[in-house]
Formats: sequence, C-alpha cells, structure tokens
Amino acid sequence: MKKIYQLTPEGKQELEEELEQLKSRRGQIADEIANARDYGDLSENAEYDAAREEQTQVEGRIADIEDILKNASLINPNSSNGRVQVGSTVVLENGNPAKVTYTIVGPVEANPAEGKISNESPIGAALLDKKPGDSVTIDTPKGDTTYKIVEIK
Repeated sequence: MKKIYQLTPEGKQELEEELEQLKSRRGQIADEIANARDYGDLSENAEYDAAREEQTQVEGRIADIEDILKNASLINPNSSNGRVQVGSTVVLENGNPAKVTYTIVGPVEANPAEGKISNESPIGAALLDKKPGDSVTIDTPKGDTTYKIVEIK
C-alpha cells in the first residue's frame, strides 16, 4: 500500500523547486565524475569517490521527491470549520507573556525552526480537531505543558 503524503500548496511548490534544482545538478556531477576518472587509479581516487557519493545522494533525493509528489494529497487550509486541521496555523498561549504560533503540516514539510510542526508530532496530534478556547496538555521532554488555543488562522 502506497503512503499518501499530505502537502500544503506551498510545500508542494518547494518540493518541485528542489526537484528542478537537483535535476539541474546531474550534468555537473557527471562532469565531476568524468574529470575525477582522469586522475588515474579509481581505487585510490578521493575525488571520484566524493563525486560518486554526491551522485548517489542527489539521485536518492530525486527519487524521494518524485515519490512524494506522485503520492501527494493537497491540503486545503481554508476548510477547517473552525477546528485545527493539517494546514491550520494555530496561536497558543501557556501562561507566559509570549504566544506561540505553529502551522500544522504533514511530516514531509515539518520544520520546527520555521514553526511548522508535523500532525504526527505530540503537539500536532494533540491540537488536531480542537477549536479556539480549548486547552490541551502535551507530554514534552520538559514535562507536561498545557496550551490554550487562542486563534486558528
């Protein structure tokens, strides 16, 4: 059974751009491999090994992205009916003066440094299907933390 990847329209666009960039590197990597072969004995050729390793990584990432895009399900963040769903941006408070904002995305797009958390993460899973005013308690590495949902965008 194939895995379905939930993507926002922005996430899909980012993956398509990354795919094009990786595909454009194929020729450059092939040239690096050809140049490294000219250095002689391949068994002791660090440049050749490095170019082949880069080629393996690029081709693997291309295959991964193509699979994700082929099996993607686009998220419509505007159909939330006032509840948290994948694609929602949620403003939370936990008693501190500063509020926290997260966008709930699929695991492929998750990037906590940018405030994008996976719907499969403890916080993301706890927030799903909640509405403004609801409180959720999340078991984090620092202990239980209770958040109140202030707003869903």
